[in-house]
Amino acid sequence: MTATTTSKQIELASRPSGLPTLSNFKLTTAELSPIKEGEFLVKNLWMSVDPYMRGRMKAGKSYVPPFQMGEPLEGGCIGEVVESRHDKFPAGDIVLGNLGWREYWKSTGEGVTVVDPQLAPVQAYLGVLGMTGMTAWVGLHKIAELQAGSTLFVSAASGAVGSVVCQLAKAKNCRVIGSAGKAEKIAWLKEKGGVDAVINYKQTEDLAGELAQLAPDGIDVYFDNVGGDHLEAAIEVMNDFGCCVECGMISIYNATEPTMAPRNLFKVVAKRIRMQGFIVVDHMQDQKEFIQAMAPLIKSGEVVWEESVTEGLEKAPQAFIGLFNGDNLGKQLVRIV
Repeated sequence: MTATTTSKQIELASRPSGLPTLSNFKLTTAELSPIKEGEFLVKNLWMSVDPYMRGRMKAGKSYVPPFQMGEPLEGGCIGEVVESRHDKFPAGDIVLGNLGWREYWKSTGEGVTVVDPQLAPVQAYLGVLGMTGMTAWVGLHKIAELQAGSTLFVSAASGAVGSVVCQLAKAKNCRVIGSAGKAEKIAWLKEKGGVDAVINYKQTEDLAGELAQLAPDGIDVYFDNVGGDHLEAAIEVMNDFGCCVECGMISIYNATEPTMAPRNLFKVVAKRIRMQGFIVVDHMQDQKEFIQAMAPLIKSGEVVWEESVTEGLEKAPQAFIGLFNGDNLGKQLVRIV
């Protein structure tokens, strides 16, 4: 018999228009059937909320299917196997999966990974050792093909991905300029993230001008998490043959009308700029290489990270909405208690 017969979960109550509100979500309770031979039951301990999830709340076609009404949302999660009829996933294992936004889930093992709690706190597998860290690593090393001594501009530099990008670039002796919008985030980037300069984008009227002052010889790589005016500024200051790594554009995720493209997009041609978008799941063949590269940086302290933790599954919608208000420093997590 299963250890529990019900599981709380978060569903979409309605599809958001613009910035999501709490009314777009609802907490429900689902019945759990007993596990079958070859299955195991997981109790979630941690879950991740990420900006890309906003795209899945729309009904339109995208690179991942939209969330379905009446079904629990999905996202990265860490949990403990509490009951098993599977010979490779015994009770007690700590596993990484993608069925967050709920208390319990069953699996046959497909897409589930056992994690090593000795390497780092288990929730780090949702951040610096998980898709977040791998996104930063892939963007720099597989997309930008980062060279030592380059100058980078990183938007949303104190966020989950951006903060890792900054530190990985510094580990390659690059000059790093970040953008952030709060004093505490700027302080973290300078004191712990090791960046060379930070622009407070909320207090400047000329983002491109300030970036040009901080990078008088231009920038070679722009790691884009924001889009909009940040992308325009990066193009303006980009060196010939530079690279824009298009990871995300959080500034337009909640737009209700089409937004104006960077007004200087024509300079991509004149400067021979390479712009490439990427999705980290297209690079899963590189996961082993990523772990081998990241583990020693964590052990040596060259890469550190911050977590913003919200307590309780029922608070997950607030944590998600807070991403678009810049409430988080580093990785936003929900501890399921």
